[in-house]
Amino acid sequence: MSLFKRSVVAEITSHAGVVFSTLMVVWLSVLLVRLLGEAANGAIGADIVFGLAAFSSITALPVILAVSLFIAVLTTVTRSYRESEMVVWFVSGLSLKDWIAPILRCALPVSLLIALLTLFASPWAYRQIGEYRQRYEQRSDLSKVTAGQFIETQGGDRVFFAEEPSAPGEELGRVIARVIDPEWHSIITAESANIQTEKNGDRFLVLSSGHRYDLKPGKPDFRLFDFDRYGFRLESKSDSTSLEAVRREAESKTKARPTGQLLADDTDRARSQVMWRLALPLAALNLALLALPLGAVNPRLGRSGDYLLAGLVGLLYMNLINLSRGWISNGQLAFGVGLWLVHALFLALMMYMMWRRLRVKAPKKPSPPAPV
Repeated sequence: MSLFKRSVVAEITSHAGVVFSTLMVVWLSVLLVRLLGEAANGAIGADIVFGLAAFSSITALPVILAVSLFIAVLTTVTRSYRESEMVVWFVSGLSLKDWIAPILRCALPVSLLIALLTLFASPWAYRQIGEYRQRYEQRSDLSKVTAGQFIETQGGDRVFFAEEPSAPGEELGRVIARVIDPEWHSIITAESANIQTEKNGDRFLVLSSGHRYDLKPGKPDFRLFDFDRYGFRLESKSDSTSLEAVRREAESKTKARPTGQLLADDTDRARSQVMWRLALPLAALNLALLALPLGAVNPRLGRSGDYLLAGLVGLLYMNLINLSRGWISNGQLAFGVGLWLVHALFLALMMYMMWRRLRVKAPKKPSPPAPV
């Protein structure tokens, strides 16, 4: 490999690593804030936050890799123009076309990695995310109760609040619960609570030393009970769902279905998802080549306008892919046309911009001398 190609590949790789690390840190920061908010609201368990963050990061990797490659190539080409390094290469007999080979040397492995992620890894990650969330939803009510937090279960029909246990052997301290059934609205308080599992697998929440207040909605009926021990069913063994059922339900979602199943499914929704999985690696390759003419700038001009234009082009590219996916899903666009149309348009744009950069303009004819 020549010195030129080695230097270009090394710089693109270095810039891509920095951009990728930055985007991943930003993505994980936003994701963790959102997941911790869901955990605080009781939508998910605190013990599955990091698992969900890991699998969600896998699903985001294709877009992050494509954007990182685009910015890395754009930054490398722009820097070479602004620091007049491009002049040295041009004087040495190279042209802008000679940049295509080192760019493809970096872009092809990234595009292949994105294809593996979109076709195989991302669907698997979506299935794992679905299973994590469904397992949490299938937990018993008591397993979702966290000391110091209000937790809603069964669509809001049960609301729990528990304190830390004050005596050894207790699983929960003081408990207050609101229970809504078709006839009564109940408020239950107790000094402590424990789980009791019967021989048939049913689980009960057993409250100790408490009170129950019942009110019938719309009627002046009111009941008050004092109890030493009070239990109500939390989970029946027959209510639990097998892991295989959870897996089947997760795979029924389009994003989580394996690519082989989507190819065998002759529906517009399945074809739109296949189009999306194939479009991302092609878009990464196209954007890397498109960054070459977009990065060819005049060193004497400001740099913000060029980066803004490149960002708008990349944003337009991804939005058109999303738009094509929606049209395919609604049956408004054929799968074959939607798969190649956007990429062909931007490939033609790249070739036109390269032709504009490479063509040599004829010198202007001198104007005739003015008459004396």
